[in-house]
Amino acid sequence: MMNGCLIGEVEPGACYRGAAIDSRRVEGGELFFALPGERTDGHRFVADALAAGAAAAVVAAPVDDAGGCQVRVDDVTAALHDLTRDHRRRLKTRVASVTGSAGKTTTKDLLALLLAERWRVHKSPGNLNNLLGFPLTLLAVDEDCEWLVAEMGMSVPGELAAVSRLGRPDVAVFTNVRPAHLAGFEREGGAAAGVEAIARAKAELLEGLAPDGIIVANAGNPHVVGLVERYLAASPESGGAGAAERVVWYEVEPAVGKTPVAEVSARELEPLDAEPGTRFLLRRGAESAIVELPLHGRVNVENFLAAAACALRLGVPIEHVAAAARRPTSAAGRGEVVALSSGATLVDDSYNSNPEAAQLALQAARQLDGRRHVAILGEMLELGSAERRYHRELGRAAADLGFDLVVGVGRLTNDLVAAAAEGGARTVWFEDAQAASAGTPALIGDGDVVLVKGSRGSALEHVVGALRQERPN
Repeated sequence: MMNGCLIGEVEPGACYRGAAIDSRRVEGGELFFALPGERTDGHRFVADALAAGAAAAVVAAPVDDAGGCQVRVDDVTAALHDLTRDHRRRLKTRVASVTGSAGKTTTKDLLALLLAERWRVHKSPGNLNNLLGFPLTLLAVDEDCEWLVAEMGMSVPGELAAVSRLGRPDVAVFTNVRPAHLAGFEREGGAAAGVEAIARAKAELLEGLAPDGIIVANAGNPHVVGLVERYLAASPESGGAGAAERVVWYEVEPAVGKTPVAEVSARELEPLDAEPGTRFLLRRGAESAIVELPLHGRVNVENFLAAAACALRLGVPIEHVAAAARRPTSAAGRGEVVALSSGATLVDDSYNSNPEAAQLALQAARQLDGRRHVAILGEMLELGSAERRYHRELGRAAADLGFDLVVGVGRLTNDLVAAAAEGGARTVWFEDAQAASAGTPALIGDGDVVLVKGSRGSALEHVVGALRQERPN
């Protein structure tokens, strides 16, 4: 299936187990793909991969003295994709794909948890969701797996369509479309046009959807509503007969008379009594159940609803969904609530950020009881021409919500800090995460609630590590 030429000895009947593109991740039995890269070339690490136990190395040119078995191909990346397509054809595993501007990883983890109530489930590790990460996920799936729950993402137009065609999902879950990574999408049209371009790129997930595939969509996000409605209005070749019946709409506290009507909803939200999280009524038609979700913030209710809507449509009983909701824990950097030795409460939301997600994180942190509320906010990157406006709006929002101290980290947060100060908040600014790591612990006291949020490139995990008095992973 890779149209390669075998070089070296191989045992008759030998099999591979999964794939790797990083020699340091080889555990034994994988095919190592020597991919070209911007900074280095995978061919430099073929010997290391084979020494670590790789079954064979897939190369564009033989590597002398590397030992072991090598498979020469014309294009290593194309060979990885060819093998992925062949593996997908042979697998009876069904695939549930999750995409969106935020919440993909949490929704993926929740959906895997809920589907495991009935089936054998494999989920993509971390956020392996692009044209290199997704093949690694799929090639690691065993033949007895019944559902693969995988993120599918993109950074440029066309990428998600290619990932979708590789994965051929049976379910497409759309969490939201928000102003994130705008720099690569807005072009001459500005931020609004950029968000619409992101919505079109997210809609590419539907290109590989099975003919009878299910669409799980957030009725509370206008851009998701728009992309699904465009799909339904398309020709039969795209939408297919009966496509509307294959859409499951979900929404937190839907408004009366609003369209589309949410099939699955969360109502009567209230905080849990003794821990961070939310209690709410989960409804699907005439069915309902009380859910106690130990994840911080309304945004995680929305993530859970996406997973619940999918699981319920696939046949998981609502009482099983409600029971499973008690088991998840927050992943590091994604809204994890931690009691610090200083007596403060840390909300670690440092993994990534965008304007809407940051606003929601501020609102959620403000709902936690504390002596003071402190927001440590890093740069929101890749926002294109609107970056200064978005940072100013976030700083003013922090002040309006009553944050006592707003800390900016990075050059772009100068505007954020200025706007927060204009709104009446005390402010501090640090040039980068290294300076913030040294300076922020002294700003935090007993009883404070401290939110840490910023884009991945802001490296605020180092600030979190300093606050927790441990080295970040």
